[in-house]
Formats: sequence, structure tokens, C-alpha cells
Amino acid sequence: MAPHSHIFLFIIIVFVYSNSSCCSLEDDDVKPNVINNLDFNDYNRDQETGYDSRAYPSQFLSSDGLSPDFPKVETGISSYLEKLAAKTSAKTVSVKSHGAKGDGKSDDTKAFKKAWDEACSSSGAVFVVPENKEYLLKQIRFEGPCEAAMTVQIKGTLLASDDRGDYKKDKRHWLIFDSVDDLVVEGGGVIDGSGEIWWKNSCKVNKHKPCKEAPTALTFYNAKNLTVKDLNIQNAQQIQVSFERCEAVEASNLTVTAPGDSPNTDGVHITCTENMQLSDSVIQTGDDCISIESGSQNLKITNITCGPGHGISIGSLGDDNSEAHVSDVIVDGAKISGTSNGVRIKTYQGGSGNASNIKFENIEMDNVKNPIIIDQNYCDQGKRPCKQQKSAVLVKNVVYQNITGTSATDVAIKFDCSQSHPCEEIVLRNVKLRAQKDEVVQAICNNVELEQIGTVSPRCPDDD
Repeated sequence: MAPHSHIFLFIIIVFVYSNSSCCSLEDDDVKPNVINNLDFNDYNRDQETGYDSRAYPSQFLSSDGLSPDFPKVETGISSYLEKLAAKTSAKTVSVKSHGAKGDGKSDDTKAFKKAWDEACSSSGAVFVVPENKEYLLKQIRFEGPCEAAMTVQIKGTLLASDDRGDYKKDKRHWLIFDSVDDLVVEGGGVIDGSGEIWWKNSCKVNKHKPCKEAPTALTFYNAKNLTVKDLNIQNAQQIQVSFERCEAVEASNLTVTAPGDSPNTDGVHITCTENMQLSDSVIQTGDDCISIESGSQNLKITNITCGPGHGISIGSLGDDNSEAHVSDVIVDGAKISGTSNGVRIKTYQGGSGNASNIKFENIEMDNVKNPIIIDQNYCDQGKRPCKQQKSAVLVKNVVYQNITGTSATDVAIKFDCSQSHPCEEIVLRNVKLRAQKDEVVQAICNNVELEQIGTVSPRCPDDD
């Protein structure tokens, strides 16, 4: 091949790769150099049953229970930021010094904005929200980039304005950190979205109301090297906390709560985000405890308590005939109670792309309506029955391992996969689900390439 042809081919490859996802993130010169790969070998043996996955080799997986091309999720952002902050003489900037009253009645938005501008323009700062105070805030954007690494300590309570007119400029956000790298948000305080007024006016609650957007309580947008920990997020207008277009994230010790009947209050929403670890968190809400959407990859989720809510969901993907990609997701260690779903993958017909390299393991279900479900024929309730289409988001290489507990319905496992693009390389290994009472539960498995290893109950019927 002529040299010019080589160059042309290289350009094509680069172009295709860079445009494979609308959520692709630019490379960052500042990378944590203390990140260590996680070792998954310890998860082969189930501590309670003694079941060892290595004794049951799989045609799809390597000995560690993962696809051979499944990457290791990286961690260590917190220690990286701590070292970075230690090199910087941090300046303390309190919202109180800029006039914030914290009486729960006065509008403290301007004081917060002034304090942020000072902290962000400093060569290293700690932005402090004092404890034992309630700060009433309208919509506010904490905008970067900042001069140096930042720490935000929320010790008091941030209370959202319940006047819907205060959100006319930005109907989708209440608090948003926009393009702030090397950021730590912590403090043990409360972020309260005052969501009741929004829930009452939701079309899901009042069918006579038009369907309108509502703000996400806390959004992290376009952030790299981010730590979020020790926060209480409650009563969001809609989504509680969202990570969008972020890279290298550690989120831990979050308590996320809203009433079980509050509409669209997803607990932790992850979209277009890569290399993230979410751990040691309690999520009780009115929608998905965790929702993972297109453009997200390399996620590890551990030690989660979920319920009430709609469970842990990947999707929905492929709506409006769109292309969607989610890959390399591990959910390891969860207690899911009283939810409408356990672990779910949901895709619309007509979409394209894939959801691949996904592992759910060491999960306990308690009175869950759909403990394990893949739904490739998902559509909005108002559009049922779903229109049959030829294209679909491919679901491939999904492992369910060491999952036990009770189902609230007689269908404990449901794989409703696409006729045109069946689910591929699905593995059930050491899965034991039973009914709440002495009833028989079943598995419904349509259009799925499946391997069942060890003890699996209920089992998918064997193909004829």
C-alpha cells in the first residue's frame, strides 16, 4: 500500500474512534499517578457458600469470572487529591464572610457566588459552608476552571428555593459544579432539594398536569479527578445527584433519600462518565437507586443499600433510535429491598450500539419484584404495546454471580431479549432466588445465548 494510503487509513481510524460516542472525553495532562488496579481474584470464592467459580469453567469467561478483555477499574483519586492539596497552601473561604445568613429564609445565593469566585480564583482554597445553619439557595452554578485544586466542605444544610420561578434560566439544575477539576466535595452536611412542590406538579402524580422538566439537585459536569463523599442528599426536585461527562471519580458514603412515591427521583445518575467508583452508600428513592446511561464505562459499584426504588439499572438505552454504549461495569456487593427491580438492563427497540462486559455479583435481594431482568423491548408506558423494530442495542457478556434472596413475584429471572439481536454470552452462576412464601418462582428466557453454572434456581429452560 502506498504511503499516502496508509495516512488516509490512519485518518479514517482516528475519525471513527473519536466519533464513536457523543460523550467521549478529551485526554487530560493531569492524571493521578498513584492509581492502582483492583484485584478481582478474591471474589472467586463465595464466603457464605464456599462456592468457587474456578471449579466451574465457563466457555465465555476467564478464571476470574470476567471476559478476557474486561479491564480493571482504577481507583486512588482521593489519595491523589490529598497529595495535590498538601503541596498547596489552602486558603479558607467561608460563605459567612461574604454575607450568608444561614437562617433558612434569606436568599444566600449571591453570598455563595461571591465566596466561590474568591475560592476558585485562589491558588488552592477550601470553600466552607458552616454547620448548624440552613442556607436558602436559588439555582447556582459553581463554574471552573479554578486556579488550583479545590475542597468544598458542606457542613450545614443547603436548602433549595421552592419557588419554581427561580429556575427559569436553567430548568434542569439547582446546584451544578461545571468544569472543576481536582475537586473534593465533602463535609457531612445536607443537600435538600425541597422537592415536594415539584412532585405535586408532576404529570406522573397529577395526570392533568403537563409533563415538564424539573431540576437535578446536584450535578457534576465535565469534571476530572473528582471525589464526593460524606454527604446527605435528600428530596430532590427530580434526579438527586448526577455525574455527567466526568472522568476519574470516587463517590462514597453518600446517603440519598426521597419518598418511595416521589417521581423520577433517581438516586445516583451516571452518564457519559468513565473510570468511576461508587461505594458504601445508602440510596432510598422513588426511581432507580443507580441509573447508568450511554457513554459510561469502567465503573465499579460496591457495598450499596438500595430500596425503596427501582433498583440498579443500566439504561434506558437506544431511545428515539439513538446509538448507545455502556461497557465494563461491575456491581459487587448490594442489598436490594422492596424495589420494583433488582439489577436491570433496559433498551429500546430501534436503537443501536451495545451494553457489554457487565458483572453483577454478591447481591442479596429481599422482596424484589424483578430481581434479575434484561428488557430489550422497553418502551414508555404511554406507548405500549411496543412497536416492533429490526435494530436494537446489543447486550453482550453479562455475568450474574452469587445472587440470593427473595422475589416478590413468580418471575425471578426474566431475559426478554430482541429477536433480531439476541442477548449474547449471558452467564448465571450460583444464583438462588426463591419466593417470599412457599410458592414456585420461574425464569423466563427468550432469545438469549445463556450459560448456567453451578447452582442456579430458578433455571432457564434448556433449549430443545
